[in-house]
Amino acid sequence: MKNRYLLSGSVAMLSACATVKPATPTAVGTYKPVDAQLYRAIAQQDSLMFVAFNQHDVEKLQAFFAEDVEFYHDKGGLSNFQQTMQAFRNMFDQNKTTGLNRQLVPGTLEVYPINGYGAVETYQHRFCHVENGKDDCGTFKNMMVWRLKDGQWNVTRVVSYGH
Repeated sequence: MKNRYLLSGSVAMLSACATVKPATPTAVGTYKPVDAQLYRAIAQQDSLMFVAFNQHDVEKLQAFFAEDVEFYHDKGGLSNFQQTMQAFRNMFDQNKTTGLNRQLVPGTLEVYPINGYGAVETYQHRFCHVENGKDDCGTFKNMMVWRLKDGQWNVTRVVSYGH
């Protein structure tokens, strides 16, 4: 996959087409949610986050991230909230006509509780855009730590890898 649209490696994991419905576990693996309600809550947050991403709406997207977020990317290094949001803006500006989108790979979403804090989510997702008239897609691994505070879920840590 070409890195043309991966302006900042710190947000490369956030590029592709989300489904409106939250994902559900499939027979692909042996994963069974420890807490079905938590799984549904995080799957819904993931879905909403990537609807905002696929709409290239930084204002909506930033609401999912905590101000103290740390975004670790195997190629791009570490970025904070401001750097991550600027990278989204840059990426969206450069991909106004490419159809840049993120798709969750079915059957890969796993959610585990973090006692007294929130949850950890792992999955694979596919990012696509059109380049030179052809679909250019790549599948990557990701982990997000979600914090539940005052009834609000926010991502505090992202680890994006396998690029």
